Amino acid sequence: MAWIRKSAGGGGKSPGRGAGADEEEKVPRGHVPMVAGGEGDGERVLVPVRLLSDPSIAELLDMAARRYGYGQPGVLRVPCEAGHFRRVVDGAMQRCGISLA
Repeated sequence: MAWIRKSAGGGGKSPGRGAGADEEEKVPRGHVPMVAGGEGDGERVLVPVRLLSDPSIAELLDMAARRYGYGQPGVLRVPCEAGHFRRVVDGAMQRCGISLA
C-alpha cells in the first residue's frame, strides 16, 4: 500500500488532488481514495473496499461524516492524524488477511 504526501500547493503529480477524470482513472478497481491529516496537507491512501466494513475503518468514516457531512467533494477526507489513520488501515488489512506489500 502506497502512502502519498499530499500538499495544498501546486507542483507534482499527486493522484487525487482534484476530481478530474484523469485522476479518477488512477484509482484501481475495488479501492477508495482517502486522505488523512491536516486540512491543507495530508496523506492519501487507496483503501480496499472490503475494509470499509471493518469496525475501525467504519468509526473513521462516521467521524468524517460528522465533521464534513456526506457531500464531500473529491477524495474522502478522514479527520484524524495521518499516522493514526495508517495504523488503523494497516491493522484492518491484517485482520482481513490482505498483504501489506
